[in-house]
Amino acid sequence: MRLPVLAAEEMNDHQQELHARITARRGGVRGPFRVWLRSPGLCERVESLGAFVRFESSLPKHLRELTLLMAARHVDAQYSWNAHVAAAVEAGVPAQAVEAIAERREPVFTDEADTVFHAFCRELLETHFVSDDTFARAHAIFGSQALVDAVGSLGNFTMLGMCLNAFQVDLQADRTPPFPDIRGFERVTGDGDRSQP
Repeated sequence: MRLPVLAAEEMNDHQQELHARITARRGGVRGPFRVWLRSPGLCERVESLGAFVRFESSLPKHLRELTLLMAARHVDAQYSWNAHVAAAVEAGVPAQAVEAIAERREPVFTDEADTVFHAFCRELLETHFVSDDTFARAHAIFGSQALVDAVGSLGNFTMLGMCLNAFQVDLQADRTPPFPDIRGFERVTGDGDRSQP
């Protein structure tokens, strides 16, 4: 990681309180929270938003996990992907769809609602807009609240991935790299050479 992890004696009262709250809710201070604790005001708000989109959103669990995987792949956040890929499959995202997303292929879903949801999220991430047709189909299936929550999830998990990558939060040592075009914190070409930005 590019920043040293804060030791308990280095934390002010606000940071210590946040550390305790995050540990209680999430089982420990890991990943991006080790960075965000350096800005306790931001950390407090990000933790609250992250807890909402992960645990309280109106989206069913498998779609919450799908937004996380899509945002993680969009910004090539391997730590986030590794931390959630098993939970996504367990929640009902088909393993073949997960593999397709990792390889930047079009995933196939057995549920038409999931196909529409993926199209809504993909268009927003890739083009920054959602077509009228895709919006109408998604709104007819999911309604207003779920689509608002979906955008909130994508925004939260994109920010999370950006934090992980900018500060090079340590990747899980026991995991195979999930994306064929990323090694460490760099993009690689098909022959394994590091590509230029």
